[in-house]
Amino acid sequence: MKNPEPRLLTHAQWRRRTLLSFAAFLLMLGGIWLLFRWIGRQPDRDGTPAPLRSALQTNEKIFSKFYDSGKLARSYPLSAALRNPRVNGRLGTRGPVDPANWHLSVVRAPGDTLRLTLDDIKALPKKEIVFDFKCIEGWSQVTHWGGVSLKTFLEHYGLKQKEKLRYVGLETPDGGYYVGIDMPSALHPQTLLCYEMNGAPLSSDHGAPLRLIIPVKYGIKHLKRIGTLFFSNTPPRDYWAERGYDYYSGH
Repeated sequence: MKNPEPRLLTHAQWRRRTLLSFAAFLLMLGGIWLLFRWIGRQPDRDGTPAPLRSALQTNEKIFSKFYDSGKLARSYPLSAALRNPRVNGRLGTRGPVDPANWHLSVVRAPGDTLRLTLDDIKALPKKEIVFDFKCIEGWSQVTHWGGVSLKTFLEHYGLKQKEKLRYVGLETPDGGYYVGIDMPSALHPQTLLCYEMNGAPLSSDHGAPLRLIIPVKYGIKHLKRIGTLFFSNTPPRDYWAERGYDYYSGH
């Protein structure tokens, strides 16, 4: 059976189809413009137009359903770690800090705060990790960190009951930066209260004297210079979520 002869369009047919395609394209652009105008007129919810915040919260519900605490971030050999990792963000860390006078405030309940020194934390079993630190801006770098597992920390200081709550909140001493972490991610075996980078004490730029390293989250959750740690059943305030970013920030 012979293939049918290709049908040639007349000039008028070609012109009509081109005009229809162009009109459909303009209608699509107009629809997108109207949609963004409508979104922009909606009331803000946590620093984001309500429809976008609803979409982010839906994403969080979906991703959290697939979260697996047994799935570890890929580890790398020490030789793969950068010697001079990129410094990104100094919120809450401007100004000098004296590790000898620094303390971590762990709020167990209103009016009941545990105050710990860096030596208290260093006395716990040390754990190290070399992983690919990922920034929400799109870059990543393999880095080497040392500290104590947050789960081990909670167990040692009699805070295991707090694991039943939904969130951990962390803030810098000056309150300039703050994050909220879902409890399953906080209890991940690779989540560290970190005091070393590349085998040496943290520099001020990298969060001295103590910072959070949480490989299942993007960098905006890795709070530097921790001053206060607390627990909550409601989402603690989160600096970048208040400015339109995803609260969950998992990858």
